[in-house]
Amino acid sequence: MYIPDYYKNEDEADIRRFLAENGFGILVGTVNGEPWATHIPMMVETDANGRLFLHGHLAKENPHWQFFSTDKETLAIFMGPHAYVSSSWYDHENVPTWNYVAVHVYGRIRILSEDETLASLTRLVDKYEKGNERPVRVSELSAKTLRQARGVVGFEIDVTRIEAKRKMSQNRDAANYEAVVQHLDGSGDPQQQAVAAEMKRKTPFE
Repeated sequence: MYIPDYYKNEDEADIRRFLAENGFGILVGTVNGEPWATHIPMMVETDANGRLFLHGHLAKENPHWQFFSTDKETLAIFMGPHAYVSSSWYDHENVPTWNYVAVHVYGRIRILSEDETLASLTRLVDKYEKGNERPVRVSELSAKTLRQARGVVGFEIDVTRIEAKRKMSQNRDAANYEAVVQHLDGSGDPQQQAVAAEMKRKTPFE
């Protein structure tokens, strides 16, 4: 991924926060020599040694998993908030642009056993059911319902490297940066307001 220095995010804690909050990603690969992408939830986890892993699953009917290779890196892409930025918001002439956050995760992939897949599914469901009034528990599902789990293939990616880009108007001065925040925040559009919140969360002028 092309990342100019001022958009590069090398804050490991911030990257892990981002991955935890933006877990729906794109698993990239090839099927029969053609580009292939699968849109799925993935969960970042850390082992006892601090090593980073991604866990996920896809339908057995999806041919993607049949072309998993342990011999080369796999790529998973995650996107955060993004929005159009009008140059009319600046105090000088310029071109419009787009603000966004993206993280590319590379690693070696392996297929999980049925037991490992069920454990991975359990952790994923627990994460997203947290806070629900009547949370679903995988352990409480009937044997009939659990048979659906046999229709998926679980995988684990042993993360080898991460590229993180945070393009949030860091190349602007304080006045124009604030102008972008104000216009996005006042738009009434949830996506634009999410970008404004991200810009306010971590500014280049602190």
